[in-house]
Amino acid sequence: MSFDPHYANLTGNIAGVDEVGRGPLAGAVVTAAVILDPHKPIDGLADSKKLTEKKRQLLAEQIKEHALCYCIARAEHEEVDELNVLQASLLAMKRAIEGLSLIPDRVLVDGTFCPQISYPCEAVIKGDAKVAAISAASILAKVARDNEMIALDAVYPGYGFAKHKGYPTQFHREALQQLGISPIHRKSFKPVQKIIELS
Repeated sequence: MSFDPHYANLTGNIAGVDEVGRGPLAGAVVTAAVILDPHKPIDGLADSKKLTEKKRQLLAEQIKEHALCYCIARAEHEEVDELNVLQASLLAMKRAIEGLSLIPDRVLVDGTFCPQISYPCEAVIKGDAKVAAISAASILAKVARDNEMIALDAVYPGYGFAKHKGYPTQFHREALQQLGISPIHRKSFKPVQKIIELS
């Protein structure tokens, strides 16, 4: 896909940042920050949600291999409950940015809010379709969180985490009613609150 030339022409270490997992009823919010190498372009970058799982996995390996640096970070489900999901997402973004091995000259974040960091930062609406580094970050975060939820499906069977990754599908809601909440469910989210109130 073709990215916005305004952002493509920026020089210096440009960190792209994105998060995955604000909508699910369970699990962590996972974020990634990526500084791409302009001399090693990666074909096929796009909004992670528009890619197949196989393509995301392949691109994630290429990003890890060719990027100048990257960092994957998170905010746990307890932090989502304590802070609210937006603030937890911003905290996870801050952790990813501060975990980079290179100092970014500029940070571009997908969405409408920037985390509190000491670097120049710009929020880019639909950034994963406009900025290659944000696209790369969205892919790394998505793959990391999906793999984590697949692993957690074996720890907490019956909820279908491997299939829906914690999002509030009909199957997930019905499993909540039958099984009650698991230790990784977000107690501040209404569908989970309702189960707690009924138990």
